[in-house]
Amino acid sequence: MTASTFRLTPNPEGMTPSEFTNPSSFTTGDKTEMNLFAYASEDERLLSGVWECAPAREDYPDGYPVHEMMHIISGSVTLTQPDGRSETFTAGDTFFIPKGSPCTWENTQTMRKFYMIAGFV
Repeated sequence: MTASTFRLTPNPEGMTPSEFTNPSSFTTGDKTEMNLFAYASEDERLLSGVWECAPAREDYPDGYPVHEMMHIISGSVTLTQPDGRSETFTAGDTFFIPKGSPCTWENTQTMRKFYMIAGFV
């Protein structure tokens, strides 16, 4: 990874298949998930890049596993809280999920995002 300034672009070359999403979480026959790490600290506790995922739904009843700031490039995601409140984020939205926040993540169409993750173990 790079140790200098880098630019995140919405359509980067070099995206590769990734496996962050549990295969059983995909909600259609499309199980495409792609990622490009633009930056990773030596201990990989700080990550930044571009991620794309086919429609999926993941429950985090014990809390979201990392601190993550995201900017939606295309598509959308709906986050639902345990009390039923939900918020949908679409292209152009930037938001943050604190580590430990219980929620359900659902993207009903392929979505792409920029991300900055802290606390990944």
